Amino acid sequence: MTINVILNLLAALALLGALYAQQRRHASFSVRVFTGMGLGVLLGAVLQALYGASATELKTTGDYLDIVGSGYVKLLQMIIMPLIMVSIISAIIKLKGINSLGKISALTIGLLMLTTLIAAGLGILMAKLFQLSAVGLTASTADVARGVYLQGKVEAAQAISLPSMLLSFIPANPFLDMTGGRKTSTIAVVIFSVFIGIAATGIHDKKPDMFASFERFIQVAHAIVMRIVTLVLRLTPYGVFALMAQVVSTSSYTDILHLIDFVLASYSALILMFCVHLAIVAGAGLNPARYVKKILPVLTFAFTSRSSAGAIPMSVQTQTLRLGTSEGIANFAASFGATIGQNGCAGIYPAMLAVMIAPTVGIDPFTLSFIAPLLAIITIGSVGVAGVGGGATFAALIVLSSMNLPVALAGLLISIEPLIDMGRTALNVSGSIAAGTVTSRVLGETDLAVFNSDAELPIDSDRKAA
Repeated sequence: MTINVILNLLAALALLGALYAQQRRHASFSVRVFTGMGLGVLLGAVLQALYGASATELKTTGDYLDIVGSGYVKLLQMIIMPLIMVSIISAIIKLKGINSLGKISALTIGLLMLTTLIAAGLGILMAKLFQLSAVGLTASTADVARGVYLQGKVEAAQAISLPSMLLSFIPANPFLDMTGGRKTSTIAVVIFSVFIGIAATGIHDKKPDMFASFERFIQVAHAIVMRIVTLVLRLTPYGVFALMAQVVSTSSYTDILHLIDFVLASYSALILMFCVHLAIVAGAGLNPARYVKKILPVLTFAFTSRSSAGAIPMSVQTQTLRLGTSEGIANFAASFGATIGQNGCAGIYPAMLAVMIAPTVGIDPFTLSFIAPLLAIITIGSVGVAGVGGGATFAALIVLSSMNLPVALAGLLISIEPLIDMGRTALNVSGSIAAGTVTSRVLGETDLAVFNSDAELPIDSDRKAA
């Protein structure tokens, strides 16, 4: 370890100390998250200015920062499966019947699919307005290597069909899925938990004593898991700081400027789609400004971590404790939203890529004969996109191969992929929260007193006791 790396780490530790001092002063959770993001941007920009994005010192510093950033994400991933299981089982036990479960599932998934369709349309529109095209783009060595890698993944993407994807949701080995061993493990655990909950309600009348014991067990397990969630979420400002510092320090500003049109078009589509989410929430009779204020911390984490699945615990707590959404609906929306109908990764991104690449093979992408099947493929293909980094690439492979377009050209965007993926992930999480919020409101499950309050997450409310 060189003296420069040591100085870099000392600077990072000083900034982490500033965040801890802010916590000791009982600053609100939202303020600390945004402070962590700002300090991360500052440190990352300074490091890149001093060393350059490809410097060895920067890579070594990033490896140590990764202990904080990726370590935090791993802790979140650690609690996803236990949180899903105990929350959904608990919610089903409290439900009035299977009909309620069916309505929740239908509304949540329906909203996720509908918003993905709208997102794809906005992606096509922005590609048109910004006149995006892959014709004439120069490929670097990294781009070519990425293109070759993507070409090798085409066979796996082409093998995916809607029936096979739906079949993959069924947990043949629920214990494997509890480890997150498959891309669809999250939904598989949801389904397994639903079966446990339904089975438990089935013995309510026949074996009331056993049901009462099981219900008590779930209540205890739920309380313990939620306490773990609270403890982990307290680390959010530090994780956001480290993740943001890494992204900013290693981003190539030259590459960003070279593909600035695609960056601007992408974020224009992302912002417009976020406005669609707000319009849907407002249409459900909720104040969109208050809604935005309450969900900003979780969107900030999603933006910096680039992990829809990792955001599930914070998404659930935000929906239940700040938006007044019932716990069962919040868990359904967060879990399904991490795999189905991701507006950014499975909607906007594949649509824009298809429109960009089509002219390279002599196809006019702005004809009904191209747009109609593209929208259909994107909507159906959005089922089962993994909620981790790389999910957008897999979604793009499915769409491009289905439209008979050259997938290798997608590698031309490798240099700006992290920058775009940050916004896409935040939009994915926004879509799942919007779906849960609207579903809860439509079914009359929303606690408006909670929604209209200014309460913070319990991360702050019990800090003194920690």
